[in-house]
Amino acid sequence: MGALDSVAETVLHRRYLQQDEEGTVIETPDEMFHRVASNLAKAEAQFGGDVETTEEQFYQAISNLDFLPNSPTLMNAGTELQQLAACFVLPVEDSIESIFTAVKQTALIHQSGGGTGFSFSKLRPEGDVVRKTGGVASGPVSFMKIFDTATEQIKQGGRRRGANMSVLDVTHPDIEAFISVKSDDDVLRNFNLSVATDAEFWEAYAAGDAYDIVNPRTDAAVRQANPDAMLDRIAEAAWTAGDPGMLFLDTINEHNPTPHLGRIEATNPCGEVPELPYEACVLGSINLGQHTDAEEVDWEKLRETVHLAVRFLDNAIEMSEFPVPEIEEMVAKTRRLGLGVMGFQDMLVDLEIPYFSRDAVEFADELMEFIQEESWAASRQLADERDPFPAWEDSIREVPMRNATTTTIAPTGTISLIAGCSASIEPIYNVTYTKQVMGGLEIVNDRFVDIAKDRGFYSEALIEDLHGRTTIQDVEEIPNDVKLLFQTAHDIPADHHLQIQGAFQEHVDNAVSKTVNLPESASVDDVKDIFLSARDLDLKGITVFRSGSKSEQVLGESPLKEECVGECDYVAPRQG
Repeated sequence: MGALDSVAETVLHRRYLQQDEEGTVIETPDEMFHRVASNLAKAEAQFGGDVETTEEQFYQAISNLDFLPNSPTLMNAGTELQQLAACFVLPVEDSIESIFTAVKQTALIHQSGGGTGFSFSKLRPEGDVVRKTGGVASGPVSFMKIFDTATEQIKQGGRRRGANMSVLDVTHPDIEAFISVKSDDDVLRNFNLSVATDAEFWEAYAAGDAYDIVNPRTDAAVRQANPDAMLDRIAEAAWTAGDPGMLFLDTINEHNPTPHLGRIEATNPCGEVPELPYEACVLGSINLGQHTDAEEVDWEKLRETVHLAVRFLDNAIEMSEFPVPEIEEMVAKTRRLGLGVMGFQDMLVDLEIPYFSRDAVEFADELMEFIQEESWAASRQLADERDPFPAWEDSIREVPMRNATTTTIAPTGTISLIAGCSASIEPIYNVTYTKQVMGGLEIVNDRFVDIAKDRGFYSEALIEDLHGRTTIQDVEEIPNDVKLLFQTAHDIPADHHLQIQGAFQEHVDNAVSKTVNLPESASVDDVKDIFLSARDLDLKGITVFRSGSKSEQVLGESPLKEECVGECDYVAPRQG
């Protein structure tokens, strides 16, 4: 088993290792890895595979921290719960029955460790007629608050607080109320918000025309709105509160692998998995920092890990028990997987590529193209062994595949702590800082320490001095070439965040969870410009986080925001 640092040990003991009825931990990390590997390998028996060999391969990959699945798999595999997926989307139709069915299903999903996304766009607006009672409708925002309250009461699996994504179409009559609802810090604490847009909105924006605001109950236009003014409003709310983000539903549905099953209208809480109603997705991430050798990418090891990870995640779908029958049915049709990466910045350090460089963007493109191609090859191989996903024949996939999608980029908020690597495709937040979750975790960048010792500028006093800084670029005793390799999120311009996101999105089936960090001094126009650039780059969604725009940040007093939606003690901005 790979060496776990003290942060990983703390995270595992607090949230992942099995406990008895008194809450006493009764499992070691190694036993957890064996439990997960053993459970997932059992799926091989259904297809004539070698269970024992596969179990050993799975164990080696996860215990060496080459690859880790999403949190529900680590928590629940081989237990009574056995719910292994992280991401769900539930339908919310325009009736009390549908709304409260969704509340109940949300509770069951959160209890099992999953996160939920919803489109509230079908709900009639506030003040609209309710014929059955002769009353008036209270509108989507009021019902979102009911979901939020339910989420507050249910800690996921007793160890994770629930996370939700609420989507409302930019044409909905209540869109203004939705955009501004989180200006109050205490409202919808368990929700991320995204405004859904499509081609018509953007065409109206480009032409300088008004667009229709439509009552979803009647499909009638009730007024018109100025798209430029609406973008200003969204940008101002995001500048103030970090919410809402934006979804580009036309782009998302252009890449919907199973359009015959319906139109995608929502994503999971962090935005990296756009899904049809009742779809679920099992995620996992490859630790890129474990796939370098002598300042080069170990492409052969990376290929092997991708193939093994796709098999692991497909087995997870086979072994998972879902809390709602409709989910079980939809997952069986599409078998959606989300294999992503973490430790991207670590890999860049090993390759001596600064995060803020054209080389980093070009490398991101090359790297993700390789992972995408190999993941598709692995899924094709599984289709030969096990049959394609049932919805394949009418899908956009030209050759039989086992899975409608194979790749995504998740935030990896907690599993990157277990792996001891940088989160997802994000730059680091600092070389040493206190992460304000689980009572405070002391994070120190091992690569920085190793280089400092090798180059002879290490001292405990230096590490102490760097603690909590938002940048090391002004520290004289650190050589310039080292400073360039350890740029923080604070050092990276917004347009470069977008370029990195775009490079990955080019080769990702699902979407990319990436936050564009802005300094506190950024303007509302800066936020708006990022939304417009994201549209131009054909991204599926965008989130902007301006330092100081939330009173509660994972990094405490630091003006930087750290990614960890649904895997930390509150829901933070996310996606793309």
